[in-house]
Amino acid sequence: MRLAGALGLALAGCGSGAPIGNAASVSRFDAPVMINPESPVSYPEDLFAQRVEGTVLLRLFVDARGTVLPESTRLAESSGFPALDSAAMAGVSQMRFAPARRDGEPVAAAFLQPVQFRHPERSRPGGP
Repeated sequence: MRLAGALGLALAGCGSGAPIGNAASVSRFDAPVMINPESPVSYPEDLFAQRVEGTVLLRLFVDARGTVLPESTRLAESSGFPALDSAAMAGVSQMRFAPARRDGEPVAAAFLQPVQFRHPERSRPGGP
């Protein structure tokens, strides 16, 4: 079950547009960008009902076409809740990315992808 407004995905670990190399040979690197219109990760219903929140940090590898290589996916940092960790890992197969680019050319890249599970009633100011 997908619960609207409950998840956040943001790219981390790669600075978009960051120069790479020394002053004599500087390249421009743009990190992969998720292109899914909605989060492909489902918030576990029982944890949503309990208003459990957490952030899972995944290590992903995307090839030069933007395809996530599932065998390279790793849990870099647990949320502390195995069900949230499992839900984040399960959503990886549905994640779509525009590839990383170095000097405008598509390249493969490893990066960290946080998956935030936030309950809308707990995350708003003044919420319980």
